[in-house]
Amino acid sequence: MAEYIIRKSDGRAKHATFRTVHGSVETPVFMNVGTVGAIKGAVSTNDLKEIGTQIELSNTYHLHVRTGDKVIKELGGLARFMVWDRPILTDSGGFQVFSLAGLRSIKEEGVTFRSHIDGHRIFMGPEESMQIQSNLGSTIAMAFDECPNALADYNYVKNSVDRTYRWLVRCRDKMAELNKRDDTINKDQLLFGINQGAIYEDIRIDHAKRISELDLDGYAVGGLAVGESHEQMYHILDVTLPYLPQDKPTYLMGVGTPANILEAVDRGVDFFDCVYPSRNGRHGHVYTNKGKRNLFNARYEKDMKPIEEGCGCPVCRTYSRAYIHHLLKAKEMLGMRFCVMHNLYFYNHLMEQIRNAIDAGCYARFKREKLSELKEVSLEK
Repeated sequence: MAEYIIRKSDGRAKHATFRTVHGSVETPVFMNVGTVGAIKGAVSTNDLKEIGTQIELSNTYHLHVRTGDKVIKELGGLARFMVWDRPILTDSGGFQVFSLAGLRSIKEEGVTFRSHIDGHRIFMGPEESMQIQSNLGSTIAMAFDECPNALADYNYVKNSVDRTYRWLVRCRDKMAELNKRDDTINKDQLLFGINQGAIYEDIRIDHAKRISELDLDGYAVGGLAVGESHEQMYHILDVTLPYLPQDKPTYLMGVGTPANILEAVDRGVDFFDCVYPSRNGRHGHVYTNKGKRNLFNARYEKDMKPIEEGCGCPVCRTYSRAYIHHLLKAKEMLGMRFCVMHNLYFYNHLMEQIRNAIDAGCYARFKREKLSELKEVSLEK
């Protein structure tokens, strides 16, 4: 079973070790997003290790519709399939069901919808999501939930959250059953519950209290960064996190920018994931400690400096802005790959800096200085 050990606290920020059957994770941590078992941008699992990735995230819905979780189970599970010997977290598929599926029918049993790939009819509920994630054999499985828009109607959100709670209980019971089966790949699979409630304090707090009583392996805050302002997101974290167990890891789903991460760590969050570093990298936008740069810009045509001077990533140790600019303009995949690798290294290294600042007891100063640095260069158009 998992073990969560807080190594050092600095205010509400904390450096912890989360021990799992597939290895330990030092938090705060950024989970590199490999939706279909691969990082978009031609980044291999060997690359992930070189740039300091501790844990990878893949998605239940996408792997279910293609190539299929049953096939992946036959091949030994997702870790063996993608050749990754460190922890994996699988998202439940709930967010994708509600954001990609278009027409859908929500009932107490689950959700009926059509695949965004070929339109075939699919039913997914708590039991189905747990079965798929068990077939994948991930380290951490996420509970199946509905993710309502952050600004949705109060009564709709309340009813949705009540159903999400009932679904969570079913997820817990199904996972307990699956972990006892002889043919289960990972009999120590962990379950994280998800707090929902849009921007409504009372719904968030009540839900946090209820799910905390279930004594799960970890807890996520979902339904943020989906329409609300940054200030509203930080406020919800301020009022909600104190009601989640302090002796379990906390995961802020789908967030976010370096500034978002710095602020959320200050409020006690352990786990993060976001497509920004890979998505921006595929468009030539790279992160530096002075802000973001657009390597498509003509100003980099003859610039022989690395993406960021002093950066230890394998790209910056070897290649210039001019060469990457050339690759991007020539539509060579290598340019996209270089930008994604640098961005993922930047995020992973940022988390290491955060942990070091917490250990040193100077996180408040570190956050203030880092936020000031990141504002120096705006995203070039």
